[in-house]
Amino acid sequence: MSAGCRQQGRLPIFYQGSMLAPAKNADCCPGDRSISTLDPTSHVFREDLLMPRIEPISREQADPQAQQVWDDQIASHGRMTNMKRTLARSGPALAAYMQWYPLRQEIAPFLGERLTNLFAHAISTQTDCLICGTFFRRILIDAGENPDELKLDDREQLVVEFGRQIAKDAWGVSEPLFARLQSYFNDDEILKLTAFAGLMVATNIINTLHVELDDYLAAYRSKESHQHGSGT
Repeated sequence: MSAGCRQQGRLPIFYQGSMLAPAKNADCCPGDRSISTLDPTSHVFREDLLMPRIEPISREQADPQAQQVWDDQIASHGRMTNMKRTLARSGPALAAYMQWYPLRQEIAPFLGERLTNLFAHAISTQTDCLICGTFFRRILIDAGENPDELKLDDREQLVVEFGRQIAKDAWGVSEPLFARLQSYFNDDEILKLTAFAGLMVATNIINTLHVELDDYLAAYRSKESHQHGSGT
């Protein structure tokens, strides 16, 4: 999506409840053909716009700090995704973004695994991040859920709503919404939730470099999703 669309607050898709759907005006800036990706009649993606703006690199091309983080990621997760290989152009950048993992470990004990993934999924779909949205969609599907027909209780719906609002407009978190958070979470927990949301959004932003969707995620891609970045 173009900067103009972002500035006007118009998103080409929106997260409604647990559903992703194309917006009525998917090509909200018709004069800008550098980003618009979706044929509104056929949902066919423009392959020319899926080319990475910055190519991922190999381990041999990375600096020593990035190589160390690279090795740690392989040991912990078994792969270096396209996003991580793109970040590997900067050791400090890669190291900073990989703090996503310990921060996730901070919120999972009080949210639970399912709600932690729902929180990240809500943020990533709200920002229209293809890889991150698909990454968490995969986790939900593999756990036996339908991401398009999620059953949420009041606490879960609140956390999803908070994530969506942070991603849409962090300054728009209202006093009533914050008061509802305080009814379920203490100050330390809300701080951790907000910090995790910020790093999740930052991860989404990196993927505006048109990072290519990883092969292992392709089968989980939502029919309504469209290019704008990628993953965790």
